[in-house]
Amino acid sequence: MDELLDDLQSKIKKGTYPPGSQLPSGRALADEYDVSQSTISRAVARLRQQGVLVGRPGRGVFVAESNRP
Repeated sequence: MDELLDDLQSKIKKGTYPPGSQLPSGRALADEYDVSQSTISRAVARLRQQGVLVGRPGRGVFVAESNRP
């Protein structure tokens, strides 16, 4: 899971997922990284705890406006 976290943080830092942008669905990320959706959920939860991502109920997961990966 560390590689997944590093890659997501790298994409955020590089601007692939700029501040305020929505992340792809958990299923799409699971397919992209060839991992289970539960692994994606754990990674997203960790990035939310770090303040890198924010969840918006009914809308999805977004890159925080003031993230510092």
